[in-house]
Amino acid sequence: MAPSDSESLLERAYIDAVEQVDDTDETRSRILDAAYEQFCRMGIRRSTMEDVARRTGVSRITVYRRFATKDALVEHVVRREFRRYFDQFLVDIEQAHTAADRAVLGFVSSLRAIRRNPLIGGLITSEPDLVVPSMISDGGRTLATVRQFVAGQLRHEQRAGNVSRDLDADVVAELMVRISASFLAIPSQIIDLDDDEQLAAVARQFLVPMLEPTDHPD
Repeated sequence: MAPSDSESLLERAYIDAVEQVDDTDETRSRILDAAYEQFCRMGIRRSTMEDVARRTGVSRITVYRRFATKDALVEHVVRREFRRYFDQFLVDIEQAHTAADRAVLGFVSSLRAIRRNPLIGGLITSEPDLVVPSMISDGGRTLATVRQFVAGQLRHEQRAGNVSRDLDADVVAELMVRISASFLAIPSQIIDLDDDEQLAAVARQFLVPMLEPTDHPD
């Protein structure tokens, strides 16, 4: 499930979410649903295209017509889950009333959505070498995609007058994304990533201050 040279898996999921791309092929959607269930139950390594075909109720040839290889199928299933993450992120932050609250909620929501996702969270725990490398070892494309997304949210806050226009949105977004990615890739022995209140406290103490621009000496 290695990303292509031009785009990371997460980049394509982000584009799908922003452009509201929908899958109109009913059989393809059923295959993706069945593959998701199969991978959640058995893991990716122990699952075959035949297993997915059987769970879908179609022939193996039908699966291969939509997805030429197992890697391609895995990529599309994971990509769809990341797209759902982006969709849910946008819904979650609408509940907050201030830029600080949205930064906190976004941080907590992101970690919760990915860690508790039956497929992504399960893979990070049980088969990290299938997911983590695609997140952190793709020349920085995946982190750049999420950074672009977060920076866009920060610029929206700037245009609305909620955050100073002197804030370097790209740098702040980069730092926020790298902190989140490190928690996902490397388990913490200090911070309980399943404790939303603790995560929120960490975000308020260390992320929210990033929303204030730093004065540089002349």
